[in-house]
Amino acid sequence: MAAAVFLLICGRIRVGTLGVDRESFSSSFLLSPPSAFAAALRLLLFLEFLQIDGLCAKEKMHSTHLLLEEPIRMASILEPSKPSFFPAMTKIVGTLGPKSRTVEVISACLKAGMSVARFDFSWGNIDYHQETLENLKLAIKTTKSCVMLDTVGPELQVVNKSESAISLEADAFVVLTPDQGQEASSKLLPINFSGLSKAVKPGDTIFMGQYLFTGSETTSVWLEVAELKEDDVVCIIKNSATLAGSLFTLHISQIHINLPTLSDSDKDVISKWGVRNKIDFLSLSYTRHAEDVRHAREFLSKLGDLQQTQIFAKIENVEGLTHFDEILQEADGIILSRGNLGIDLPPEKVFLFQKAAVYKCNMAGKPAVITRVVDSMTDNLRPTRAEATDVANAVLDGTDAILLGAETLRGLYPVETISTVGKICAEAEKVFNQDLYFKKTVKYVGEPMSHLESIASSAVRAAIKVRASVIICFTSSGRAARLIAKYRPTMPVLSVVIPRLKTNQLRWSFTGAFEARQSLIVRGLFPMLADPRHPAEATSATNESVLKVALDHGKSSGVIKSHDRVVVCQKVGDASVVKIIELED
Repeated sequence: MAAAVFLLICGRIRVGTLGVDRESFSSSFLLSPPSAFAAALRLLLFLEFLQIDGLCAKEKMHSTHLLLEEPIRMASILEPSKPSFFPAMTKIVGTLGPKSRTVEVISACLKAGMSVARFDFSWGNIDYHQETLENLKLAIKTTKSCVMLDTVGPELQVVNKSESAISLEADAFVVLTPDQGQEASSKLLPINFSGLSKAVKPGDTIFMGQYLFTGSETTSVWLEVAELKEDDVVCIIKNSATLAGSLFTLHISQIHINLPTLSDSDKDVISKWGVRNKIDFLSLSYTRHAEDVRHAREFLSKLGDLQQTQIFAKIENVEGLTHFDEILQEADGIILSRGNLGIDLPPEKVFLFQKAAVYKCNMAGKPAVITRVVDSMTDNLRPTRAEATDVANAVLDGTDAILLGAETLRGLYPVETISTVGKICAEAEKVFNQDLYFKKTVKYVGEPMSHLESIASSAVRAAIKVRASVIICFTSSGRAARLIAKYRPTMPVLSVVIPRLKTNQLRWSFTGAFEARQSLIVRGLFPMLADPRHPAEATSATNESVLKVALDHGKSSGVIKSHDRVVVCQKVGDASVVKIIELED
């Protein structure tokens, strides 16, 4: 045995030569009986299992299990990051609020890398958010952005009319009551749900904190249900905390709340504010079943232009997790709300769901959005090391966008937060193992591929082989560009959306604006809206003129330079064409 260990240290043998089954080894690694010698042997075997060679003096890492490009030169870590026209391929969703609603701050957020502006109707009225949106319209004259409306859904809230801070002491009792006429205090907390006493039982856990809580025990509290008294719920306080702010929310671990996913107040906001502003995305909070998405889509279909609005299902609890596959099939994208998921799931399970969910979204070609990554930047100028690593790992997992909530809504440093997250994403993208990801995606899709899938994968393969600086994709619906982005090319994809003229015999209208803006949440896609035309005008000459405009845009933005190669994906007549062009001086 000692000889075997010695040989293993020297890199002479493999796990297989010791008769260890690779499939069972990883699961049994931490389950073996402890001893100093056995622990050392298990560690060495585990390192061999990961194929890390030359333990004595080598830095080169060989791992086919990670979506990580290799080898990484250690010296390159010390090199300064190079500025780029695109801050990152991964998109950033910023929630606009008190600290980020002026024209100046919104402009700075957009320039720092925010591509989607999120409006959260869990707090604030229509007039407040309309004023913020008007400021956004002024700010986006020199940049691009789209709008996401976040619904309230079946969210339980504490009714604190005085908006004064409430101090709760550990081991004391507090009563949750549906009587909203009562004044909130350290002994009594009115809530907006009359069925709580029927939904919980003694021993259940309730989490309460400031809306978009950052996890600090001083601003959030854990309660344990002690007794049920008719409609009231008596709880024992597990930790001392001061609830400060205008909005406190409750989350009950793994308990079904019998409230509609799309509430009447949500429908009212969508019908008024959403229709008026032609929202690009609807973030459907607390999505629990595919039927929730279908119901929301049916509602939007009756609201004119909003039938083009994409629905992103927000997974926030175990119900949504359980029905994830069917929800993914119905939704246009997924938002993983890790804050509430982290309450419903054990902490050690959250990352497993994230990796599995993002992978499923990637293979389906639908955007995956991750939340709650840099909570500490709500009050601090720099993220923790763990948070910085978390952002990078989310990029390596394959996420399309990072959603910032409290960090930009009420945080002290909204612009710096967006800039920092963008820089971390850009660095992670440099080491993303595109080759491995491409092969996995092609294998998952299988054969025979659909026509569009084949064209998209071929365009990416060609761009990688010739080291193109950009892929230009002509599209009217945006689907072709999204399929190209699905294969995660290392270069940006310029999605040239061709507006189409249509009529219903009463009026003329153009399509394309929604499709262009909705590309702003997809990793690696950067949209450009071409001049409108009639479908009959889609000739070779007009395509070439649009291509010239796209190339000029790429040159002016610094993405394309002289002698660069560009891959173009377009439709000529009935044929789909992928061509490579090399630019002259």
